[in-house]
Amino acid sequence: MFEKLMAAQKQAEEIKKRLDTVSVFGEVEGGAIRITATANKAITAVEIDEEFYKQADKEELEELLLTAINKALAQAEQVSAHEMQAATQSMMGGLGGMFGQ
Repeated sequence: MFEKLMAAQKQAEEIKKRLDTVSVFGEVEGGAIRITATANKAITAVEIDEEFYKQADKEELEELLLTAINKALAQAEQVSAHEMQAATQSMMGGLGGMFGQ
């Protein structure tokens, strides 16, 4: 039992490391604002098109930044959930279909 727990913990650490290398994106206004994040939900870049920036007012820029950030974080959540689901299925696979596999 302890060995299985240790194996699960090791696998979770490996998944976290892998998620740090996966980039996800959120963009708005046809790419005028683009947010890059890791699948571990760490924002790594914010890009704003210079022409859009010159024309946008403060409120519009703030609202669109929030939208782009939330899109990137939602994509990160999907990738993370998919990785965890795959890992769980892999661990449960050896149990002879007890959990609907």
